[in-house]
Amino acid sequence: MDRAEKEDLVASMHQTFEESSIIVVTHYSGLTVAELGDLRDRMREAGASFKVTKNRLTRRALEGTKYQPLNDMFTGPTAIAYSEDPVAAAKVAVNFSKDNEKLIVLGGALGDEQLDIAAVKALASLPSMDELRAKIVGMLKTPATRVAGVLQAPAGQIARVIGAKAAQGEAA
Repeated sequence: MDRAEKEDLVASMHQTFEESSIIVVTHYSGLTVAELGDLRDRMREAGASFKVTKNRLTRRALEGTKYQPLNDMFTGPTAIAYSEDPVAAAKVAVNFSKDNEKLIVLGGALGDEQLDIAAVKALASLPSMDELRAKIVGMLKTPATRVAGVLQAPAGQIARVIGAKAAQGEAA
């Protein structure tokens, strides 16, 4: 990789750091190409991204961003998971690390706040934006269903009473 390519990569990563709301730093040592591909697919489905990084270039890209305190985490075979959704990248990285011991979550940052491993796992346990939207729609939809049920109940009761009276009349 020549100097121009490195500069382009640093600029691209700097822009990624500026646009992302969460960064999760991981060690990926021992993961096969197929496992990395599977992890990237899971990230993509959740609206996040996963990228293997060069530590020295990543430290340069971090300069001047809100994620600069993550500088010390970039040693060894590191990769980053990032997304605009504050939960997506953490959720996929933590869930994948539960299934595969070779991916180790080191920590990360959510905006200006640096996260340790426990904070990343706690963040991963939160529902994603899509799950929250589904819950809100469900809560909004439930009262309408209940109102319809309440309105139908008196009509059903009247029909049962009339049916019972008719049955009594036939028996007499």
